[in-house]
Amino acid sequence: MSQMSQQAALARCPSCEEPLEAGDRFCGACGYDLSAVPPQPDDHPTLTMNSPVPHPAAAPAPPAPPAPEAAVAPSAPAVPHASVAPSAPAVPQASVVPQPPAVPPAPAVPQAPVAPSAPAVPQAPVAPSGPVVPPPAPAPSARPAAVPATGVRFDRPPEPEEYALQAPDPRVAAELAAPAEEPKVCVACRTGRVDDDGYCEVCGHAQPRERDHMEQESGPIAAVSDRGLRHHRNEDAFAVCTSALPDGSPALVAIVCDGVSSATRPDDASLAASRAAGDCLAAALPRGTHPQQAMHDAIVAASHAVDALAGEPETAREHASHQNAPACTLVGAVVTTGLLVVGWVGDSRVYWVPADRSSPPARLTEDDSWAAQMVAAGLMNEAEAYADERAHAITGWLGADAYELEPHTAAFKPDRPGVLVVCTDGLWNYAEAAEEMAEVLPLDAAARPLHGARVLVGHALDGGGHDNVTVAVLPFPAPSPGAGSA
Repeated sequence: MSQMSQQAALARCPSCEEPLEAGDRFCGACGYDLSAVPPQPDDHPTLTMNSPVPHPAAAPAPPAPPAPEAAVAPSAPAVPHASVAPSAPAVPQASVVPQPPAVPPAPAVPQAPVAPSAPAVPQAPVAPSGPVVPPPAPAPSARPAAVPATGVRFDRPPEPEEYALQAPDPRVAAELAAPAEEPKVCVACRTGRVDDDGYCEVCGHAQPRERDHMEQESGPIAAVSDRGLRHHRNEDAFAVCTSALPDGSPALVAIVCDGVSSATRPDDASLAASRAAGDCLAAALPRGTHPQQAMHDAIVAASHAVDALAGEPETAREHASHQNAPACTLVGAVVTTGLLVVGWVGDSRVYWVPADRSSPPARLTEDDSWAAQMVAAGLMNEAEAYADERAHAITGWLGADAYELEPHTAAFKPDRPGVLVVCTDGLWNYAEAAEEMAEVLPLDAAARPLHGARVLVGHALDGGGHDNVTVAVLPFPAPSPGAGSA
């Protein structure tokens, strides 16, 4: 198209809207150079700021050169991307169509999202050369994601309205899924619920605790311990195990401890001593230590374990600072194929009961007590000494306040099979003589040690159960490995 045809097509000056005449090359009012204005198409709408605008990369090529009126839409200061036609980069800024004062601004569209800091964008005026029509639809190759209606492009993908919740912790889910424990019912009234302190809410009866009654069977050895009928807790403890000598022959080990009730925490003392002595014997015998020496070392180890309890903080004690340090007695036995060894400190005892009850039984230990000292010194006979109220006062024990540790050990080689009864005074108070103990012990105790121990404990409870009762039963000689109770 020639220059003249471009000027003839102009009805008004694009800068000041002054009417033009044919052949004018410059505006007579403002002097605007009319040769720099591109020709106007027959029909091209002016884009509004609130209409959808396709992405510049996806917009199709314009069919004809754009007209000056449609070159640039009025720009708003709050909108970062103005809808500029891509084919008119050379149009100067002065070619922006000013808004006529006579045309009122269009109201803000309520449904279109607008940037928070931007005022409502007025609608662009319609070019006089043609009616306003909607923009052409994007080509099939355009981006599938729609651009927001404000004409502002967002580069980040749209965020979901809802976010997935974090997966629950499997440990918490397992705790929630685990059924609640059923409340404990009182063993006395059978109706009341048991509190956390171990007493019934209805009748107030103290419930049995773990140490109130204990039973253990280890091969041919068995032990039973019971709280008794008068004490509020069980202050006895035991340890039984099977070991072996270096030549592979079996060795049976039993330790029984009795807490001193007049001392602090006697139950802790007996438990610590029994565990320390049992562990020491189980480790020393396979190394080849002689059973009698191993028994002596085990008693020393038990003494150290009880002494260590006295060094614990005062808060661990039973709010009785006037009491002595934790203390207990100890008696133990080691049985092999041809030798039995006993060791003790205190007044717990070991009895020997032969399988042939026609042979006499025997007591293998001597008490560390006031009565035993009186008899040994010849000051009293046995009947007079044990009738005295001071008879059961012990003169030897394990504890930090003991006068002097004197472990007693003895070794025997019986010429016939039999059974060893290792017990506290809670049992032998009801069967003090060896003959009485032999009468109570069942005949099949060697083959059924657990049954024999239960019978002995039952005998003490039937006699009154004034003290804690603990007993261990060991057959002699030690049976070959693999043999057990019938």
